[in-house]
Amino acid sequence: MNSSSPGTLAAVRTENVCRFYAMGGGTIRAVDGVSLSIERGEFVALLGQSGSGKSTLLNLLAGLDRPTSGSVLVNGRDLAKMSSEELARYRRNDAGMVFQAFHLIPTMTITENVELPMRFAEVERAERAQRVRESLERVGLGHRLQHRPSELSGGEQQRVSLARALANRPSLLLADEPTGNLDSRTGEDILNLIRDVSLSLGMTVVMVTHERALAERFAQRLIFLADGKLIPGPQEVRA
Repeated sequence: MNSSSPGTLAAVRTENVCRFYAMGGGTIRAVDGVSLSIERGEFVALLGQSGSGKSTLLNLLAGLDRPTSGSVLVNGRDLAKMSSEELARYRRNDAGMVFQAFHLIPTMTITENVELPMRFAEVERAERAQRVRESLERVGLGHRLQHRPSELSGGEQQRVSLARALANRPSLLLADEPTGNLDSRTGEDILNLIRDVSLSLGMTVVMVTHERALAERFAQRLIFLADGKLIPGPQEVRA
């Protein structure tokens, strides 16, 4: 379904959101009047060619960029109206992020990597230790707590990245090409994990991908973009 039911609050809603960039005397309309609604607990995939605006839209949902105009609402709060400090708090507490590159700190153990966002959020030490173990066990790495990233495979490093994204128990998980650096079998494993986490925690997932076949298998709904706009027509819905 493309919008929230009456009386319910969408997890994510954008209202005519635009993000334009000035370049070489012209204007790049990276996101151009996008309005969409994503329900709580829904797993949505954003698809489109390179330059279609899908990663820019994801960055707006993450509070990593600000819209030129329009609204970006997450759990009813408009990110466009937040201060830099409020956006930083939102990214710490409400939105978990997974990227194509794993962004793990090589000199830190897996435990320390997963613990890092909780330190920024000032979670107490005893609770941090419990959450780290829970997060790593959830992704099947409870036995690798003291290993460093260089001792893990690419798929295992992406599992650590996912565990880190889950550490502060976000309501929204944003994934930008999370399988882009992985072979097809490992990529499927990661998406199975993301889907299972979404179902078990009731977490909303928005994933950018160029792999339509994978999106069709794992996402509940596909949203297509081209030239910064939603492509009109039926959007695929799966139970």
